Amino acid sequence: MKLHGNIIGEGKAFLILHGFLGMGDNWKTLGKKIAEQGYQVHLIDQRNHGRSPHSETFNYEALVEDLKEYCDDHNLSEVILLGHSMGGKTAMLFSTTYPEMIEKLIIADIGPKFYPQHHQTILEGLTALSQSEEGLSSRKKAEECLSSYIKEPGVRQFLLKSVYWEEKGKLGLRFNLPALIDNIEEIGKPLAKEKRYERTVLFMRGGNSNYILQEDEADLKKHFPLAQITTIANAGHWLHAEQPVAFFNKVMNYVE
Repeated sequence: MKLHGNIIGEGKAFLILHGFLGMGDNWKTLGKKIAEQGYQVHLIDQRNHGRSPHSETFNYEALVEDLKEYCDDHNLSEVILLGHSMGGKTAMLFSTTYPEMIEKLIIADIGPKFYPQHHQTILEGLTALSQSEEGLSSRKKAEECLSSYIKEPGVRQFLLKSVYWEEKGKLGLRFNLPALIDNIEEIGKPLAKEKRYERTVLFMRGGNSNYILQEDEADLKKHFPLAQITTIANAGHWLHAEQPVAFFNKVMNYVE
């Protein structure tokens, strides 16, 4: 599958994978900052997200093969790979499948363990929006429709980034909602027990997030024995958006 990527800057390839219901554009501000340090940043839309193609097939094995094809098409090898949340799960499986293609690996606020399904309310809100003629008539109406389900303004704004003008007077959703709902159980799947990556990797967690707990560290190190785990204070799951300066500094210190 030919993934869509927004490429910024020149230099060593630095690939960024977004989380569930996101897209590469969510990382544009940070991507530009990284590119200014002399990197060619690839903000990639994973399948069924952003401007990448839609498919009924949606699992981490498919996401990994999509990324491998993207790297081959762009003649990329020994890349720096950063993945957040779902993108971090893709990056973990990619690194244990094609370790020779990675120079540096950064995983943002997700571990290799199983995560129970917890996006139900968001998906209900998006389903209601996708079926509402009024909701899709303007961005204001779209937000009103989502606000009945999703109380956090930040989460609504994040989701509304994937709403676009399909035609005059009618909005559409960039992600493939039916396929994501059908395959929702895939999102939290753990990394297979036998998967190991024998090089250094930086795991970053938000101090206010519960995605990587202290009791998860032993299991994490079974897969990534050389893992460094660092915490960003006063940040939740969207640590790169909540504390962009601290996030950027930690990433660059590790990479350089």
